[in-house]
Amino acid sequence: MIKKFVPCIYLYHGKAVRNLSDSTVISADPVALAETYRENNADELIVFDLSATDAEQEAALDLIKEICRVSELDVIGAGNIKRMEDVKKLLYAGCKKAILDYGKESNIAVTEEVSLKFGRDKILASFEDPQVLADHRELADKYLSGGLLLNPHRIPETEKATDLPFFVQVEQIALNRLLEVLACGPVCGVTGNAVNDNVHEILSLKELCKENHIMVESFQAAYRWEDFKKNSDGMVPVVVQDYRTREVLMVAYMNEEAYENTLRTGKMTYYSRSRKELWLKGETSGHFQFVKSLTADCDLDTILALVSQVGVACHTGNRSCFFNEITKKDWEEGSNPLQVFEEVFAVIKDRRIHPKEGSYTNYLFDKGIDKILKKLGEEATEIVIAAKNPNPNEIKYEISDFLYHMMVLMAEKEITWEEITTELANR
Repeated sequence: MIKKFVPCIYLYHGKAVRNLSDSTVISADPVALAETYRENNADELIVFDLSATDAEQEAALDLIKEICRVSELDVIGAGNIKRMEDVKKLLYAGCKKAILDYGKESNIAVTEEVSLKFGRDKILASFEDPQVLADHRELADKYLSGGLLLNPHRIPETEKATDLPFFVQVEQIALNRLLEVLACGPVCGVTGNAVNDNVHEILSLKELCKENHIMVESFQAAYRWEDFKKNSDGMVPVVVQDYRTREVLMVAYMNEEAYENTLRTGKMTYYSRSRKELWLKGETSGHFQFVKSLTADCDLDTILALVSQVGVACHTGNRSCFFNEITKKDWEEGSNPLQVFEEVFAVIKDRRIHPKEGSYTNYLFDKGIDKILKKLGEEATEIVIAAKNPNPNEIKYEISDFLYHMMVLMAEKEITWEEITTELANR
């Protein structure tokens, strides 16, 4: 089983505190803390919501949503679950999974319901006493995909209580004991302050695990450096694209050390031909490029990298290095739906900031939310009516009108297409 190093953020009153029982503030900015964990090669992230009231829970969910967006780690949500609706809120905030607290009978009672609703793969359970899993073994095996053991000393009991893989929350532990924990068959990873406090050492810890024949989460390359055809300088060019938009960001070169470092760290590393040295992209600027995929071309002499780009790719401050237009012929842009949506939405947002006389969009903004909602409702009704018409053109026109008014509402409420598409992808 591949083992993971998973930091944990405990949210309390909008800040990150020490742990479930210690409210000492360790970070006033949990989102920035999540970014730090990502930058230091965390495999996933567990976020506990320690809210006491509904208002605090809503604020915590906003923070969790931002953590999911910024960190781009698979986030597991936990804490403050009383009913199925709370699991739904965590998953809709962007969490890949949710953890039920098996120290509460109410959480055990909703296991089947939430598992059937959202999928077994999205539901885990936390527990301190492994006996609770033994007592509900049939339920757990059928409706849970894993667990979180809150007491590492009870690993042997947990192994007997369930066949499910489980994370182990560890607060303080000696290095040799940490390796023993990870070597246990059903343990799929460690979390807690033993990881939080040593987050800068995750790569070193993974190397140590490998030396001790413990499989850890890492990039496994299908091609060795010797397999590539190099240029006259012994290097391979790399074309870099944004993994979401497929925008070409830059072209750089790798030597063997850069290639191996990229695979080891998950951050794009190149060889600077001008400086004649290894170049970790973002080391000085903070504009890291996190690897999503590396693909070789048919001749194995070029690498295509899909990355998550932090900030901008170009040293000029531009998003992409490719901005000096040489020549251009007009063509139909309609084949890229997201680009069309973004361009129309950009015009709508610009109208809101820079009103234009006679603009229908500005008329809607001036009339306010009630008018926008009224028009949106009317256009939705027009879609229903058009759908009864055998001519498909009519429904296309009505859907287009609806989408336009929906984008006006999005601009009014300051919601972006990226937020919408991310939400859809999480469903």
